Amino acid sequence: MSMEQNKDTEQVVGGYRTMPFIIANETFEKVANVGLHVNMILYLLNEYHVDPSTAAIIIFLWNAGSNFMPLFGAFLSDSCFGRFRVIAWATIIDLLGLIVLWLTAKIRHARPPDCNGESCTTPTVLQFLFLFSSLALMSFGAGGIRPCSLAFAADQINNPKNPHNERIMKSFFNWYYVSVGISVMLSVIFIVYIQVKAGWVVGFGIPVALMLFSSVMFFLGSFMYVKVKPNKSLLAGFAQVIVASWKNRHLALPPNDSDLWYFHSGSIFLQPTNKVRFLNKACMIKNREKDLDSNGISIDPWSLCTVRQVEELKAVIKVLPIWSTGIIIAITISQQSFSVVQAGTMKRKVHNFEIPSTSFSAFGILTLTIWVAIYDRVIVPMLTKYTKKGKGLSLKQRMGIGIALSCLATLVAALVEKKRRNEAIREGFINNPKGVVNMSAMWLVPQYCLVGIAEAFNVIGQIEFFYSQFPKTMSSIAVALFALGFGAGNLVASLIVMVVKDGTRRGGKVSWLSSNINQGHYDYYYWLLSILSLINLLYFFVCSWAYGSTEDIKNWDDEVDTKFEMTKCEEENI
Repeated sequence: MSMEQNKDTEQVVGGYRTMPFIIANETFEKVANVGLHVNMILYLLNEYHVDPSTAAIIIFLWNAGSNFMPLFGAFLSDSCFGRFRVIAWATIIDLLGLIVLWLTAKIRHARPPDCNGESCTTPTVLQFLFLFSSLALMSFGAGGIRPCSLAFAADQINNPKNPHNERIMKSFFNWYYVSVGISVMLSVIFIVYIQVKAGWVVGFGIPVALMLFSSVMFFLGSFMYVKVKPNKSLLAGFAQVIVASWKNRHLALPPNDSDLWYFHSGSIFLQPTNKVRFLNKACMIKNREKDLDSNGISIDPWSLCTVRQVEELKAVIKVLPIWSTGIIIAITISQQSFSVVQAGTMKRKVHNFEIPSTSFSAFGILTLTIWVAIYDRVIVPMLTKYTKKGKGLSLKQRMGIGIALSCLATLVAALVEKKRRNEAIREGFINNPKGVVNMSAMWLVPQYCLVGIAEAFNVIGQIEFFYSQFPKTMSSIAVALFALGFGAGNLVASLIVMVVKDGTRRGGKVSWLSSNINQGHYDYYYWLLSILSLINLLYFFVCSWAYGSTEDIKNWDDEVDTKFEMTKCEEENI
């Protein structure tokens, strides 16, 4: 075996040695945090005495913050501190957030006193601030962990020179997602059950212990990790393209086959594409003597950029319309708060076991897992065999199917809620929102299952789509962009809830989202989401048509490898 092969083997073996530490950190972080997101609606309703719509708004805003922050974390890791440092600090911040949340349950004066009959005391400003500080800390923690963990784990075993690297990486990603899926399932079923049955002090104490164990495991392996140094900020490159194109806005574009396009030696990007052509002015050479030095390098990168820089910014701009279609489906996927309230008023016993109202989301996760396995192992081989192109569904087809299924999910949710409300009124619970109707909570399972399948099609399709349209150097941006879509979805969802809540109670009418679920019309709210989802589906068709081919650039990373080889040779010569 050659010395080069020995190095490849050592890196793979060394990388797998670090996997238990990284996977443990990610797994226990998921177990600790997912259950809190699911169960927070009950904590707000029962301990802080807020109405369902206000609780939903708080959770939507918390989710929005947790999904906006990864974009910030991705840029910090890629351009400033590196992935290890960002994950390390984020882990500590997340742990502090969990401890503060546990203190809200442990310290009696940190939350309002218990209700005295129908009279409930509202939380004080300080009590709300104490609670919100814990949610904010957990959002900051999620901003560092979510965009970096997957990429950091891949850094440990990724070796492009290894002939088996592609097979190794595929195996790694499969098992990585399996571990995350199992952790989410454990959290939704067991952690939520413990929180409901054992009380909030124990229920919040367990996530603190799990996150502490996660942190210890992560730092124990720190001496073995491969720590990739951060590269030049992509954000600066994007800014240079925008400034350069604006400076050259009055100039006419040369023909595509012109020799006036600026690119580095060895680059595969010799001329820009025709989409978003205005930005092409950033990479056109006006005067070689003034624009380039003796080595052919741009003298002022704020006036002249490479074709590759232009195409990287174009890649982000081009996906934005399709990215925006993920906002509405994010609203649908995040509609768990009201379903928890519904489940609390329905029979939840199955064979003498009472399912917690917050654990019904496990049906969606289970459906997603089963469907992904069936699609990958059964449907894709069938489509590959019998379709003309010899391929499965395209990424855009999968995203479109997911949006269509989200329409169906909200439609089913509206019909189920209408049936539940009619049953509650028939049984005399119109003024008793906590009355349990003679209707099984299993009626809620179909909508959860549909949301799970919709997520399997659209969300996984989105992630693969962003990865396929971006170079590897922007993979963390792809993860952050997806998270940003979910953050925007939760922000829009909170706005919709506020508008519906206030707008439908004008004129002395009962709000659709009344604190009394039997007097309100939550079914009308679901009908509204169905209409928005249908409009979103039509909008997606337009965006998909306008985007055109997804294979305009097939070999993003050939230039990266060339640059890597050139840099290595230059270092050896030095």
